[in-house]
Parts: sequence; structure tokens; C-alpha cells
Amino acid sequence: MLIETLKALFTRDLKKLQTEVELYKKEEHLWKIEGSIANSAGNLCLHLVGNLNTYIGKELGKTDYIRNRELEFSLKDVPREELLNMIDNTIEVVNYSLDSLDEGALANEYPVVVFEQKTSTEYLLVHLATHLTYHLGQVNYHRRLIDI
Repeated sequence: MLIETLKALFTRDLKKLQTEVELYKKEEHLWKIEGSIANSAGNLCLHLVGNLNTYIGKELGKTDYIRNRELEFSLKDVPREELLNMIDNTIEVVNYSLDSLDEGALANEYPVVVFEQKTSTEYLLVHLATHLTYHLGQVNYHRRLIDI
């Protein structure tokens, strides 16, 4: 039951991320930073894609994804269409990976230490869902502040 809930939430919020990216009137504004805004919406998008492909795709779905976290925040001017495709692919990877789990696997220890101590797979997946939502809110706020 939790796996289906998580799949629904990840899909919903990744689709909302796509909508936010699409709503920018000027594509170059996806990459704009100013004042105390340290991360552009484009970089937050790259970060979310990298995060989910690593912790769900690679670790749970056994994909061959290789993360370059530094590039998630330094890469600029990735075309909007490419970002949208990355999000689409991430939705597929997340759903495929979560389909490979059964409810009993949620209580298992997550395969790598992400925080200072070991966690359950369930804990990490719930964390990833809230992490996505947190940054989705930042993207929405960025768009409303910058893309005027």
C-alpha cells in the first residue's frame, strides 16, 4: 500500500515539476539567480532528477545511473525540452524501481548510508518524497519571483 502511495506522490510531484518548468515565459529565466536566490529552477530540477535517479533508480532499481552532484548545481542552460525529458525518464525510473519492491522490503535497511546513520528503505523513500516537495516549492517560488 505504501509503495503505491509513494509512486502516486512521486509521479504527481514530478509532473508538477514539469508544469513549473513549462510555465516559465522565458526559458532563460529557468537559470537566473539574483539577490539571495542561490539556486536556479533549472539547477533544482537537475538536482531532483539526480537525487531520485541515484537513491531510487540506482540503489533500488539497480539502474546504471552515475550521479555527478556537482554538475547538478553548476551546469547551466540545459534546454527546457531536455529538462522535461529528464523528468519524464525519472518518472519511469521511479515507478519501475518501486515496482521491483514488495511491502516487506520497506522495513529492510536501505543499501547505503545516506545520513549519519543507517535507515530503513521506507524512511529514505519518505524522505525523498518530502525532499522533492520541498524543492518543488522552491521552483514555484523562483518562477513567481524571477519570471515576471
